[in-house]
Amino acid sequence: MTYARKSLISLRDTPFYHCTARCVRRAWLWGRDEFARKDYSHRKLWVQVRLRQLSEAFTIDLCAYAVMSNHYHVIIHVDQRRAAGLTAEDVVARWAKLYRIPPTVERWLQGSASIAEAQLASGLVELWRTRLSDISWYMRCLNEHLAHRANAEEGCEGRFWQGRFKSQALLDEAGLLTAMAYVDLNPVRAGIAATPETSDFTSVFDRVHRLTHSADPAACDQGAVDRPPLMAFHDGAVLGQPSIPFTCPDYLALLDWTGRGIRSGKRGSIAAELPAIAVRLNIDAEAWSTAMTYRGNVFGRALGRLDRMRLHAATLGQSWIRGLRQSAQLYRHESR
Repeated sequence: MTYARKSLISLRDTPFYHCTARCVRRAWLWGRDEFARKDYSHRKLWVQVRLRQLSEAFTIDLCAYAVMSNHYHVIIHVDQRRAAGLTAEDVVARWAKLYRIPPTVERWLQGSASIAEAQLASGLVELWRTRLSDISWYMRCLNEHLAHRANAEEGCEGRFWQGRFKSQALLDEAGLLTAMAYVDLNPVRAGIAATPETSDFTSVFDRVHRLTHSADPAACDQGAVDRPPLMAFHDGAVLGQPSIPFTCPDYLALLDWTGRGIRSGKRGSIAAELPAIAVRLNIDAEAWSTAMTYRGNVFGRALGRLDRMRLHAATLGQSWIRGLRQSAQLYRHESR
């Protein structure tokens, strides 16, 4: 069943969302198409470049991403407070990175607009302000740009994406952690990379690259023009700014543990070494390992602990929401 986007997104419940888009007919339009004998791998870089451009315009932070051969994932954080604090000039400058600014708005900023033009321009600026923190506009600016560029390269027209993007609300710290790990481990799960740190075109690859080259500014900046900026973890965030609510070492330790399990196929043998972050969040080791495998499926319309899932469903005016059973299996009830 198809739902209206407004029935899937509730920023009152969470500012974190997992979004994904897939190429039409699941064709390998981002990788090597053996059937067509063409290699489209260079297009993965387009996604990184566009994500970087969008980060300069939208008040939406990128937490994680992965670009695969026929689809991509992004995990984003919507910062409505930052959007509300922008001046009119800031809004126009950001919108100008994406679209042409009408002469009416330019005259208004210069103070030469008539009363009617000023009212029109002011309304447009406030409309743009809301769009700069709107998930649907963010995904639209990403997908339309990529589709137009790919079609232009092939000299063709027609549908590039399978349909509209899919979104999933990440309702709490446990849900955010699960989704980020799922996204960053995509290449490992698909057998493309042996370890998270060697899985290019993912956020974990970028984070490890920056960490390992932090003492060498020149090496750290290599490729930075292409790589999108990522939201900081709690241990690296600037005071007063939003951050991912766990530490980078904890997250990387969990990815390493999970990746080893995926590659070995022996989930039970490493359960005793479950990283501390998973213990603190009361994550079931077996359910976690199953969820992270190639066919693992914990993704419904929302992800989080059972109580948060039910509250989210109530907020959306629904009595049930997909993913309740998976949530109960993955996140054990806390004893406190």
